[in-house]
Amino acid sequence: MSHVLVISGSPSATSKTEAVGDHVARRLADYEWHARHLKVRTLPAEPLVNADATHPAIAEALEQVSRADGIVLATPTYKASFSGLLKTFLDLLPRYGFRHKVVLPLATGGSVAHLLVLDYALRPVAHALGARHVVQSLFLLDEHLVRQDGRPHLLPESARLLDDVIEQFRKSLISAS
Repeated sequence: MSHVLVISGSPSATSKTEAVGDHVARRLADYEWHARHLKVRTLPAEPLVNADATHPAIAEALEQVSRADGIVLATPTYKASFSGLLKTFLDLLPRYGFRHKVVLPLATGGSVAHLLVLDYALRPVAHALGARHVVQSLFLLDEHLVRQDGRPHLLPESARLLDDVIEQFRKSLISAS
């Protein structure tokens, strides 16, 4: 059984990005894979900002990355780049923290003008961290998600697009093992 860690970097508790990360974790669990969702915003701020890898919560988060076979990076798009919160966490990882891992980059945003965040910001970081393979990414517009009961939910067509990307990620994990 593969272990996958979804890392979402939104600072918002009602985040569309987190809803996407939750969807990915649920879909992977449907395949009986061990999938966890690390919401960086839930880590203690002071040790995170101070890069205190000895703090128990930060150390556990870093250990989750180390144990994972696959990593899903989910981020909202801010100023044509991935979130500073995600960047702060990724900066804590060792130089080759994604070595031997398959990575799936995902981003959410309000405009297709920010689509290149995946290829020009997130994908290079995954490679710099030594990812074995970075699979096809997906950018979801805000309009792909709707609010129901105060929470964001993927529209059915958007969920199918995301499920196709998850399937490619899953196949890449199988072939990498």
